[in-house]
Parts: sequence; structure tokens; C-alpha cells
Amino acid sequence: MTSKRSIRWRLLLPGLALITLGGCGPLFSASPASSEILDGPIDGLSAGQLAAFLAGDDAFAEAFSPQMGLGPVFNERSCVACHPGDGRGHPSTNLTRFGRGDGMQPDKFDYLIHLGGPQLQPHAIPGYQGERLPASATGISVRGGPLVTGLGLIEAIPDSVILEREDPDDLDGDGISGRANYIAPPAFLAPLYDHFVRRGTKLLGRFGRKATAITLRHQTANAYFHDMGISSDAINSDPYNPQFGGPQADHAADPEVSSATLSAVVFYLRTLRPPERHQPNRSDVISGERLFIQVGCERCHRQSMTTGESPIAPLANQEVKLYSDLLLHDMGSALADNFPEGQATGREWRTTPLWGLGKIGNLLGGTAYYLHDGRTTDLREAILVHGGEAEQARNAFATLPSTEQEQLLSFLLSL
Repeated sequence: MTSKRSIRWRLLLPGLALITLGGCGPLFSASPASSEILDGPIDGLSAGQLAAFLAGDDAFAEAFSPQMGLGPVFNERSCVACHPGDGRGHPSTNLTRFGRGDGMQPDKFDYLIHLGGPQLQPHAIPGYQGERLPASATGISVRGGPLVTGLGLIEAIPDSVILEREDPDDLDGDGISGRANYIAPPAFLAPLYDHFVRRGTKLLGRFGRKATAITLRHQTANAYFHDMGISSDAINSDPYNPQFGGPQADHAADPEVSSATLSAVVFYLRTLRPPERHQPNRSDVISGERLFIQVGCERCHRQSMTTGESPIAPLANQEVKLYSDLLLHDMGSALADNFPEGQATGREWRTTPLWGLGKIGNLLGGTAYYLHDGRTTDLREAILVHGGEAEQARNAFATLPSTEQEQLLSFLLSL
């Protein structure tokens, strides 16, 4: 696993190399190649922006204690626990969301707030009690933390670009009916971009497994609250176990992180560089990319989009090779969780960006875990479990000769 401080060492190593004594070996082992890891700032930041990035790096790695406001119920103690090396989380850190009802009818679904929903926080500070999954829950969604790199570029993509491929009624008859998840903005949300377009009173969601967060500030404030039980000026309260005690179980004054800290983490996430490709010019990778398009994967895993203007210059007018359309798709019964969020049903998921896919194992002790819940370490199996709107592409992949399947897998692992 790459240390959260590794970026500092990569920035400092060139200077340190200059002061090594003649005839002596290097003071440090070589840092990992940038194509093998995820953390690091986007190119083009000013000195002041780089300082802000490093401050956010520190805050992202902060491990909270009860004295600092952790809990009283929580999932993990730090951001990095679910996003090691800015990558995806190990299945041991998966979180669970739950509710009761028909997952195909979001407006009628009961999120069991009175029983601690919609998120299960199984850990608790001393003297308190963590939550247990209610027996009445019928919609149970287990999911891991996704990669967090390149998110600032995703945030800078205009709504109009994402909506180019929205086709909720499948009017073109291709079997793909991607649709946007429009979310009621929380009171603390101040849209960063004027290219955010309202649909009634709602804004387009683009972050999270079901596209329920509108901006990175929205996503980050929610993570502090739900995952760590940390209050902020955005959400100035703590989650608690309603079956055990009240909301005032921890003894830290709210808000438990400052506005400056929340903003630092948001800036850090906004300016993390996108993943670099690994050996993209290998012949099998090139052939695999052609097959990726040929079998139909690209219909949902859109190869690239382009950002608009941005107050952060390196994010403006950039091609974003994320391999996602950021839209919701019905993924079939095998991947269904019967847990609706926003307008997403219990069979729908936002298309997961594929960039960084080949680096997952580098940050998890050498073993890569795939799909939203990390249920498999076999990339081929991850493809074959796709259903619903992905069924045609899955079947096309399954009928490829084994050599061509391996080429497509090589392409995915180059991302």
C-alpha cells in the first residue's frame, strides 16, 4: 500500500539525491513509477495550490479519536481507511446501507431512519453501542469505497456533456437507457460551476455508487458525517444509534472539523491527478481496446468527456479519459441491491469509471477486488456477472475466443 505521505517523498527525492555523498549508494530506494500508483497532484498547480493540496493530504489521512469527535457510531476512523493510496477500499471496510420496501419505487421506500438507517454504523466509541442490521430490512446494499483520483476533472465536466448520452426511454433502440440521477441539493451546497443545470429544484448527481452527490463538497461532508460520525459546518450533527441512546453521546463540541479542514480535503480531492495508463502501446492492449468498443462496453463506459471552464486552471478544458458516462443503468438481478437512492432504483448503478482499474491490486497488498462490493478477484468474472443493459456486451465478450478475451482484459488492466 502506498503511504499517504508518499507524494511528499516523491517531491523531495530529486533534491535529496543532489546531496548524496560521492561514492555512496542512494539514500532512498526508488519511488514507485507514477503509472503504478494513484496519489499525487494534478500537473500545473501553483506553489500555493500545492501547499493547499498537501494540507488536504494530511487531513485526508487524519485518524479520529473519541476525544476529537469520532462517532458515537461510525464505520471507519479516517478517510484513508476506505481509500488506501487514494484507491478503492478493501472488502473488510465495506459499508452497508439498508431500508425496507420495493427497491423499484424510490418514492415509497422506507429508509428506516428510526432504526438507524439509511447507513449501518457497526462501530461505536467506548460506552456506546454500534448498530446492528434490523431484521426488517429488505433492501441491503453492501459497497466499498471507490477510487478518489481525478474527481476534480469529473466535477468540471458540464452537465450538458454528461446528458448527451441520456436516453431513459431507449429511443435509439440499442438496449442502453442511461439516465441521470437528479438530487435535491442540501442547504450547504454552493455550486462551484455555472454549468450545473437545474431540473426543477434538483441538480445532477455525479459522485457515489448511485450518483447521489452533486459536488465534492457534498460527497465529502456526507462521508465525514455517515462514515466517521464527524460533524462539520455543512452537517453540524452526529449520527447515533436510536435504539441505544441520543445524539449527544460524544463529548466533542460541534462542528468537529473546521470549515478550513473540510475545504482542504475537498481541494485535495479536486486536485488529485487522474490515473496514468500502463503500457498503452503494447499490441495486446491496442487490440483489447478495439474489442472493448466492438463488444459494446463503450456504450456505458464512455471513453472520454471534456471539462469546461474552471477556477482551477489545470482542470479547465481537459479531456477526461474516465471510461464512464456517469449515468444510471439497470445492471440486472445479479448486481441488484434493492436499495434505491435519489431517483436510482435498486437495480441501477452509476457507471463506475474504469480508469485506475489496473492499479487496484497495487494498493491492496497485491490482490485486486472488483465490482461495487469487491465480491470477486477475477476480472473476467466481474464482466460476466453484468446483466440488464450490459447483457448484450457481456454475451459478446463471453463468445470471444479466449485469446481475444485476454486482450480485452489486458486493455482494462492498462487503465
